[in-house]
Amino acid sequence: MKISILYINIIILVVLSFLSSCDDDFLDRSSKDKVEAPFFFNTAKDLEVASNALYAILPDFSIYTEDAGSDNLVPLNPSTKIRGSRIVPVGSGSGGWAWGNLRMINYFLSNYHKADDQAAKAKFSGIARFFRAYFYYDKVKTFGDVPWYSTVLDAKDPALYKGRDSRILVMDSVMADLDYAIENIPAEKQVNLVTRYTAMLLKARIALFEGTYRKYHGIAGYQEYLTLAQQAAQQLINSGAYTLFTEGGSEAAYRNLFGRNSQNDIETILAIDYETGKRVHSLGSSFTSATQGSYGITKDFVNSFLMSDGSRFTDRPGYQTYSFFQEMQNRDPRLTQITAGPDFKVTGKTTREPVNLSITTTGYRLIKALPDNSQWATSGSFFDIILFRYAEALLVYAEAKAELGTITQADLDLSINKLRARAGMPNLSLVNANANPDPYLENMYTNVDQGPNKGVILEIRRERRAELFNEGFRWDDLMRWKAGKKIEQPMVGIYFSGVGSHDFNGDGNADVFLHTGSTAGAPSSVTSLVNILQRTLRNPLTGAQNANSGNIDPFPTGGKFDEEKDYLAPIPSEDLLLNKNLVQNPNW
Repeated sequence: MKISILYINIIILVVLSFLSSCDDDFLDRSSKDKVEAPFFFNTAKDLEVASNALYAILPDFSIYTEDAGSDNLVPLNPSTKIRGSRIVPVGSGSGGWAWGNLRMINYFLSNYHKADDQAAKAKFSGIARFFRAYFYYDKVKTFGDVPWYSTVLDAKDPALYKGRDSRILVMDSVMADLDYAIENIPAEKQVNLVTRYTAMLLKARIALFEGTYRKYHGIAGYQEYLTLAQQAAQQLINSGAYTLFTEGGSEAAYRNLFGRNSQNDIETILAIDYETGKRVHSLGSSFTSATQGSYGITKDFVNSFLMSDGSRFTDRPGYQTYSFFQEMQNRDPRLTQITAGPDFKVTGKTTREPVNLSITTTGYRLIKALPDNSQWATSGSFFDIILFRYAEALLVYAEAKAELGTITQADLDLSINKLRARAGMPNLSLVNANANPDPYLENMYTNVDQGPNKGVILEIRRERRAELFNEGFRWDDLMRWKAGKKIEQPMVGIYFSGVGSHDFNGDGNADVFLHTGSTAGAPSSVTSLVNILQRTLRNPLTGAQNANSGNIDPFPTGGKFDEEKDYLAPIPSEDLLLNKNLVQNPNW
């Protein structure tokens, strides 16, 4: 059964069983849907239909563009959190402080027990508690301490107006929900449905976030959560249920994983199903439009990819002024499966795609999850969106062990080196990494564990950034590592040595022509014109802007991050007025 088909059931359920769910925020609304409870939740089918409604809590296709709110991608209009211009929202339930989904979950958990099928009760109550854990994880990482509610409340319940519960209480409750889910949801592989394996990975994800957040923000108890993260990831690894997708070999497997239309259960644990003519999205259009996202990958992300022999690109003399063609040679093959390289071909095509810098702010074009060009029309894409995949478990396992100080070479071989093998890259050596930490990454992550595992922690962060690029993790990673200041480092693009012609694919013909207003003299082979009076350059050595040579600088004002407040979001002002027991986050 697929999620797209299940939306029929969702609509039925919303009408018949969750009448109050049409509100944006109904935690404080009296429960008019209680009259339906005696006529529902009585059979296994009732529980299945009711649980289907909870899938609407999951992200949609926009998760594949969330890195535009981080240092990985520069869109046409950087987000307010990158600009440092967020303000306190006004409306009740706005800015992420909405609780309607929680009431839907708790309503299910208050009624599922009436069914007469014990197996169904175990399975679907486990799924509901999975979603409650997912809901609260989002709340905690956004706001910190939040009120914990495990029952349905009506408007007269005094608990509705309580203050925030401690992070400790909430996260312990989240772990309890996930333990219940892992115990009770069957161990089956269903690409479009939550299973025991999905719960294992969510537990690993949340525990890693919480453990590293506590470690780097000076909150007690980080070791416990890192241990839970390692154990949950290892449980999934040891299950043997999943492996890495390798179809196409090292030069294509990573790209093929995301570019195919339908996901299978080799590596993908949970995906959103889209189907042509039934349920589509607009990613193909936004990835290729000059007027929508125009997403541009950042130079420091490109720099962080290793050479194909495992050596560091940023150790090479003069790397800052390499031409595009030069910097793309002999790199980790994932680089040109994420951004268009010199020989980029669109899926399904055999001829090289013309260089097009009009659809990317930085010059580095986004191609991860780019479908065939039949899906580039507005709202015309139907490829599936991955939400949970096995590779994340390998990354969680390695990072948790490294941050705990217990990692061994065998641990790297079980995790990181499997990812590197898929990409055709040499193994990561624990001894070598720790003996010679990468100074480029040290400058990138100044707030990193300074102990004996510093080098390998940096390498795991490199691997995580490359492997999970544009899957919705990067902002959260910076927040948990207390690395918010990273977004203040320049977010620039491709380097150009000056005005005139530039050969991007090494065939001797110019592909790009830089000018200052006049295109006279541009060769006929050129497919992209860049006016550096409009798309300015920043000198990589001096930092000077509006230079005659340098990196494309689409965001010259740069990111802003306030260490005293920006790790948490503000609570809406109306909610503070309605509930006098709530206290605003610091410095908002």
